[in-house]
Amino acid sequence: MSRYSRVRRETKETIVEVEMNLDGNGNVKVDTPVPFLNHLLESMLFYMRADAKVHAEDLRGFDDHHVVEDVAIALGQAVKEALGDKKGIARFADRTVPMDEALVQVAVDVSGRGMAFVKWRINRDSVGKLSVENAKHFIQSFAYNSGITVHVRQVRGENSHHILEASFKALGLALRDAFRIEGQGVPSLKGSL
Repeated sequence: MSRYSRVRRETKETIVEVEMNLDGNGNVKVDTPVPFLNHLLESMLFYMRADAKVHAEDLRGFDDHHVVEDVAIALGQAVKEALGDKKGIARFADRTVPMDEALVQVAVDVSGRGMAFVKWRINRDSVGKLSVENAKHFIQSFAYNSGITVHVRQVRGENSHHILEASFKALGLALRDAFRIEGQGVPSLKGSL
């Protein structure tokens, strides 16, 4: 069973290409115009142990919003496509990640009902050229387009970089666990996800 996908999203604002193998080794290449987004996605995809390439171009250059949103949409669609019928996956997972003084918990459910609940206490508006509100919007857009319920909770932390990076690492680890094949059928009493 191949859990591979390729997605291209093109609008008047951005061009995004994602190639993904969920059963990889964490070989990741991310190239967007938002350097801190690159760092977060490299962390998330590496800890997912996906082999992935993400390339994005900003055609308008207003701010980080369009690139962040469109990358999240394309990445979510790529994950959904690669998961296919979801037969045999673990489905549920949670991870807690410390990064120095920061501690973040993430729980996921590959339910087919994409939504996100993100609780951060971050005192800065942005880290690098990535606004904190768009980091949250990334998780929401990714969750919606992948059909995955995502909960992110900051337990403690003061450094904005550490809180965000711990969040994306925990998300990657939780997704890796939830995508793990451990059975044969669809993990739902309904028989479908």
